[in-house]
Amino acid sequence: MNKINRAKIYALYVSLASMFMMFSALVSAYVVRQAAGNWLEFPLPMEFYISTGIILISSLTLHFSKVNYLNDRFSLYKILLGITLILGIAFVVMQYQGWLHMTEQGVRLDGNPSGSFVYVISGLHAAHVLGGIAALILALLQAYIFGKKKTEMRLVRLNLTLRYWHFVDILWLYLFLFLLLTR
Repeated sequence: MNKINRAKIYALYVSLASMFMMFSALVSAYVVRQAAGNWLEFPLPMEFYISTGIILISSLTLHFSKVNYLNDRFSLYKILLGITLILGIAFVVMQYQGWLHMTEQGVRLDGNPSGSFVYVISGLHAAHVLGGIAALILALLQAYIFGKKKTEMRLVRLNLTLRYWHFVDILWLYLFLFLLLTR
């Protein structure tokens, strides 16, 4: 691996560390604010449960997409990459549907802090998923443009996308469980 590719991986890890710190700060603020009182209890929307399943499945499809790329099964690699993209979009759509459901329940962004935290935490996470969707679109375009040609750059880009996607997947699982268990 050359210096440029190593630098890309290090840059990704620095970005992931900063994302982790931001969400850690939000979770800490949530705990402190919840302990202060005036906290509205409401159930998380069912759409959040569904989106959690969707993002977990998307990590599997992306993983197996890479496995198929490495084993020269390019058709399956492209299909699974496309399925991952669709699942990523479905995750964001389900999050949006969950926000609409919360609004229908009377939980608004500008209302009680408990609802505001859920909107901010899930919204910031969804924004990071959109970044992953952009990376998936680029990977999918590359899959069709370069066909069966394997290059180090292509593998590095696929690995970066995979690591980022797994990170936002694990992050959502943590955030979802945190929100669920602190109800």
